[in-house]
Amino acid sequence: MSNALTLTVDAGIAVITFDLPNEPVNKFSASVIAEFESLLARIEADTSIKAAVLISGKPDNFIAGADIDAFLDFESAKDAETASATGHKAMERVERSRVPIVAAINGSCLGGGLEVSLACAYRIATENPKTVLALPEVQLGLIPGAGGTQRLPRTVGLQAALDMILTGKNVRAKKALQIGLVDEVVHPSILRDVAIQRAREIANGTRRHEEKKHGAKEMVLEDNPLGRAVVFRQAREMTLKKSRGQYPALLAALEAVAAGFSGTREQGFAAEARLFGEMAATAVSNQLIFLFYATTSLKKDSGVADASVKPLPVKKIGVLGTGFMGAGIAAVSAMQNVPVRFKDMKHEQVGRGLAAARDVLKGRLIKRQVTRQQFEDQLGLISGTIEYTGFGSVPLVIEAVFEDLAVKHQVLAELEPKLPAHAIFASNTSTIPISRIAAGSQRPERVVGMHFFSPVHKMPLLEVIVTPQTAPEVTATVVAFGRKLGKTVIVVNDAPGFFANRILAPYINEAGRMLDEGVPIDVLDKAMLSFGFPVGPVTLLDEVGLDVAGKSGAVMSAAFGDRVQPSAALGKLIASGRLGRKGKKGFYLYDENGKKGGVDESVYAIIGVPQRQQSSPALVQEIQERCALAMVNEAVRCLEEGIVRQPRDGDVGAVFGIGFPPFRGGPYRYADSVGAAELVKRLEALNAKYPGRFVPSARLVAMAADGTRFYPATGKPVG
Repeated sequence: MSNALTLTVDAGIAVITFDLPNEPVNKFSASVIAEFESLLARIEADTSIKAAVLISGKPDNFIAGADIDAFLDFESAKDAETASATGHKAMERVERSRVPIVAAINGSCLGGGLEVSLACAYRIATENPKTVLALPEVQLGLIPGAGGTQRLPRTVGLQAALDMILTGKNVRAKKALQIGLVDEVVHPSILRDVAIQRAREIANGTRRHEEKKHGAKEMVLEDNPLGRAVVFRQAREMTLKKSRGQYPALLAALEAVAAGFSGTREQGFAAEARLFGEMAATAVSNQLIFLFYATTSLKKDSGVADASVKPLPVKKIGVLGTGFMGAGIAAVSAMQNVPVRFKDMKHEQVGRGLAAARDVLKGRLIKRQVTRQQFEDQLGLISGTIEYTGFGSVPLVIEAVFEDLAVKHQVLAELEPKLPAHAIFASNTSTIPISRIAAGSQRPERVVGMHFFSPVHKMPLLEVIVTPQTAPEVTATVVAFGRKLGKTVIVVNDAPGFFANRILAPYINEAGRMLDEGVPIDVLDKAMLSFGFPVGPVTLLDEVGLDVAGKSGAVMSAAFGDRVQPSAALGKLIASGRLGRKGKKGFYLYDENGKKGGVDESVYAIIGVPQRQQSSPALVQEIQERCALAMVNEAVRCLEEGIVRQPRDGDVGAVFGIGFPPFRGGPYRYADSVGAAELVKRLEALNAKYPGRFVPSARLVAMAADGTRFYPATGKPVG
């Protein structure tokens, strides 16, 4: 037994406290479920017990779901199906218990945590901002496997349930109350007392769970077979449109929910177990579970090999540059209650920066993620100046000024004498090597790169770039601070383009070469969307800005020569004055609000392409191979050169930084799935057609020869 559960009884009310030893969160495993069932049997047998409360002993976690480690033990779909059926029996025991059970929810209530709550007679959640309820299984390529696809629709209605199950999104306590997911919301300090009181009231018949009443729209759409058919058809169409059929768990979840309405209760649960088993055996789930482990392991990675190195406390920061990136950095810092001193050259620039940061913070208020008071408090943490007043005591300054080495050296020279000796200067540059910036510093060991991705408040990745001179304490500090901001942090060694932009360059470059060859803009984008990227390469150029792409391309070309020589098409479009979306004119048409329309047909005359090629399966395959393999090959070179420390970091960086398809796991996981020998074969074939750009990296050639992989074929995918 795991000894995760303790039982106390007070005046006929049992309190079950879940507190998994030596773990930050509560998780269901086979041993915990066995312990839970044994405890339920004791309660059932004790006739003095009239009701029970299930509560957590963790400060901000109710139950985080299943222990993912157990999924690695599944050897077949049947194994996973059996595990799901076991979970069903445990939840059924909760639901049919002689003793009504109240779920007292404080903190995260995810996956199996929500499923056991749904089986309870009554649910109370706290107004703690960390209290969220969700069924996030689709994010692992799975479906809920302990009754979630069956009980949730009956609890909150079909449409609300599908919204939760198909997105995996978090529902906060107030919203949960509105949709009938919980019965009551209370302050955390009184949760236990209220839960015990409600359990007593339910036991003596003075209180019961109130079913959510359906409105007129729900009655039309959900309370009859024809209406439900409409809901399922629309959900299927929207799911296929968004996922492009790349995530089978989404359709499996729809099928499981539908089975609960079309057949008996037993048939619904059987369908869920079967489909859970099938999804657990998919390659997609395997890759998404890898990403889960990879990001989890990064949260424990200090960024330095020496465990004795501790990060400095960062209780306030300075931000130089109040443009789009600077405002984003200031906003995400304020979200974590970190005071920010914002500096630019002119009052109007500071004003615009403060307004931009305010807009980011207000977005959370509009979405009800924070209260009005929290919004005002966070906004009050950002102050602006045109001098360096207030910088004398900050331990970390993040520079986000114009992408020009001379400008960066100028602000560094002005600022450094005003900073304390231990202060860290971090540049948000996306192209300039950090060692070149550090060359202008009196304390180069305190200079580091913090490459945020745009928009800062939405993009999860932070690249921390270190040079041979960077002090380990500096690395540990900025990694810890990046994690405090909620970022997934990878540490990379200094080089042109660092990692993410380095591997993006040949990908974008190859798309540009195909534009030169007459491949239509929309055909290029659609091909890479079908491969799994969130946006096509041409759309990405417009989003980034053609001027920015041109400058980045020049840096990469200077560093790596003809392999990433910018395309003629991009150069001609930049020369014509087009900027992309921000200038309302690029490869695509944009309205006054910057909303993207169709391809701007006038582009073809500007870039002077030969006759446009017709789309065909063969052309789509060539587009995908040329763009994707150029990126994968470059990623392997980065590993060869020590730019990334290990494949895990590169895979996470590619997925979270530049949108490499998550269901493919990242460039190194993708290489393993294809096989090094096959990759070398494909690269050599491409290099024969396009000499110089597809020479297989030395490491890939060696791996092809000896049959090695980046990751072990079985077992835990990351350390």
